[in-house]
Amino acid sequence: MSEPTQILMVYLTAADAEQAAALADHLVARKVAACVNILGPIQSVYEWKGRVEHASEVALIAKTTRERYADLEAAVREKHGYECPCIVAWPLTRGYAPFLEWVSGQVD
Repeated sequence: MSEPTQILMVYLTAADAEQAAALADHLVARKVAACVNILGPIQSVYEWKGRVEHASEVALIAKTTRERYADLEAAVREKHGYECPCIVAWPLTRGYAPFLEWVSGQVD
């Protein structure tokens, strides 16, 4: 029996809704994400180059597989406007099997 495919949730941020939509379209079209949720405006506080910054951003969550993560990261980096974009992932430990199978089938 084969090992089930590891599904990842990938959290991203974008500068605005237009960039978020463009990233989502790019990831789904390249088949490195099965689906991308655009969560809407968030407020981010972070230190960058020695200064505390406050920024309005848009959060995204992409669904992919462990095998496709590197391709997803590369696709984000080629289209993202930030010097150091937020691209972080965590594995799913449980989920509705038909949905997880759908994710795997969309990106593999």
